[in-house]
Amino acid sequence: MVRKRRLRILEITNFSAGICGVWERVKQESLELSKKGYELNIFSSNAKKGSKELAESEDKIGDIPIKRFPFMRLGGESFMSWDFKKEALKYSPDIIIAHSYRHLHTTKALAIAEKLNKQGKRCKIFLVTHAPFERQDSRSLISAIIVWLYDKLLGKNILNRFDKVISITKWEEPFLLKIGCNKENIAYIPNGLSEKFFKQKSKLSEENKILFLGRISPIKNLEVLIKAIPFLNDKATYLELVGPTEEDYLENLKFLIKKNNVKSKILFTAPIYNLTKKINKIDSCKIFVLPSKSEGLPQALIEAMARKKIVIVNNIPASRDIIKDRINGFIFNNESKDLAFSINSLNENNSKFMKRNAYMTAKRFDWKILIKKLENLF
Repeated sequence: MVRKRRLRILEITNFSAGICGVWERVKQESLELSKKGYELNIFSSNAKKGSKELAESEDKIGDIPIKRFPFMRLGGESFMSWDFKKEALKYSPDIIIAHSYRHLHTTKALAIAEKLNKQGKRCKIFLVTHAPFERQDSRSLISAIIVWLYDKLLGKNILNRFDKVISITKWEEPFLLKIGCNKENIAYIPNGLSEKFFKQKSKLSEENKILFLGRISPIKNLEVLIKAIPFLNDKATYLELVGPTEEDYLENLKFLIKKNNVKSKILFTAPIYNLTKKINKIDSCKIFVLPSKSEGLPQALIEAMARKKIVIVNNIPASRDIIKDRINGFIFNNESKDLAFSINSLNENNSKFMKRNAYMTAKRFDWKILIKKLENLF
């Protein structure tokens, strides 16, 4: 009996090392697809997110090979060029999943799929957008102009050449439609959660602390969180900030901490890469706060909700997509006093109510459910 060849899937993303929300999606998605019997390869640059270090040119997650290519940075942290065409054609995938709209590697992936199809190979290609909209505050004027021109002149043509455009949030669909993406070409499949977030037994009791887990960078808006500390009713509450740091931003935060006289209330902790340890860290907090100015789909937020935490988020589209104020968490309006008011509003009754609802919301992001939606597109 002749065995049917496994479908080959190529995942293409800027980063496959460091703390990165896009990489977290690629990693979990790839692992879940591998469990289903697909053959996977991951291509990325050899840049390490949040660091000036370079990652190894070859690596693995589970049995999935990772190939990393030298890159040339063209602007910002993530806008870069790297050449993977020869290796991609050699691998000859049946399916390409390219991550992040407006990046050069996604248009290169399109050209590769189209070349394979001209050669008689049926290669489907999907774009996972990662919601790069509503981020004006983090862009320079030149970057904002380039983004506007890209959407105006190229966006419609590029988006509609993909077999499907996969949005990770519901709030970004109007932006895609405005650019000119056909509505029937959009599929909603958010980032997911490993089953470990739902199954791992909690070994730690909650400490009287607020937790932030993510990159220590300007887009995370940590100033508003630090300034809220003096306004808390419970003076024993402290703040732990966990993640890789941008040095210049860290110096600004340290100055702010000194100015507000809250040094004894704030702890900086190195990034956590081990999933078990990460879950333990989330379990150790009483409250999880995400004060970001902008997010796509905030992975750390849904992770905290899966661990039945009180979550408090800034009033931005990405957070409003998930949080209903005072139902499964709190939404504050980008002011320290408003954030402190939310924290001070907690009591035993509303805490139990919101923790339960947070967990039920997080269940929607279980990869076991989401991977079936992705398979349906195949």
